[in-house]
Amino acid sequence: MSYHWIRIFENETELENYILPNVFFVFELRGEKICITRTDKGYFAVQDKCPHNGASLSKGFCSKENEIICPLHRYSFDLKSGKATSGGAFALKTYPIQIKPDGVYVGIKAKWWEA
Repeated sequence: MSYHWIRIFENETELENYILPNVFFVFELRGEKICITRTDKGYFAVQDKCPHNGASLSKGFCSKENEIICPLHRYSFDLKSGKATSGGAFALKTYPIQIKPDGVYVGIKAKWWEA
């Protein structure tokens, strides 16, 4: 699978200082709104739009089970897999995060014609 790797921070220290535990920050990268957070299990990036009714997940909260909870209907999604843990069979798009010596990157899957 081919990705576009987009640098979002200069280094890991900047990432740690900016993305606080259980707080969400939204980036718009290549036309996609991506919600990034940090929990005690690591850093996670998922789509910001709830697949159920379109609410901004960044206005929700994290659970102790490493889930993001939608602010509108309280649907929950596993931050690592994107799978729904309540509320139906919806799933979130997840994005890999890589920490490299030259910065912190988020991967966005390349479209079939870009690969």
